[in-house]
Amino acid sequence: MKKMYMALLLTIVLGLMLTACSGGNGGNNNGANDGSGNNIQQEEKVVEPTQTTKEMMDALLAKVEQPALMELQGDMLTQLYYLDAALLDQFTIMTPMMNVKTNEIAIIKVKDAKDVATVEEAIKKRAGDVQKQFETYLPDQYENAKNYKLITKGNYIFFVIADSADVDKLTAEYETFFAQK
Repeated sequence: MKKMYMALLLTIVLGLMLTACSGGNGGNNNGANDGSGNNIQQEEKVVEPTQTTKEMMDALLAKVEQPALMELQGDMLTQLYYLDAALLDQFTIMTPMMNVKTNEIAIIKVKDAKDVATVEEAIKKRAGDVQKQFETYLPDQYENAKNYKLITKGNYIFFVIADSADVDKLTAEYETFFAQK
């Protein structure tokens, strides 16, 4: 019964996403694939969110329960994400408190659009590190890490590792920050 419910929920979410992607732009969503099957979305015209990355993260976590997470601080940005904070306007990155979960959520606003590709590559490297960490440790967490989601909208980048149902919920909630007002 639970599998049937999850399949129905996934079908509804995918239907909504397909409908949203095809509306008003002639079906061209300018999506791309990073070569490993992970979905990377880029759109040219973006409605800027009115919230900070921290406010967006708080809203996401209030709606979609996650295991215990802690906010990435200071030089951990460079150590874990290979990023120079000088490239970023703002960021909020939540990582697992304990090393038995892969759940990770990042909302990053890049200062200059020319640096978006650099930040995306750094995030892909982070995703690879998480996969490597769990490939022989916890199979379910390894699967989560392999199926991460990376979405770019203008200067905003959203990265999430979680189980597939939570990835879909978090992605759908994240999309609402860019909805026409």
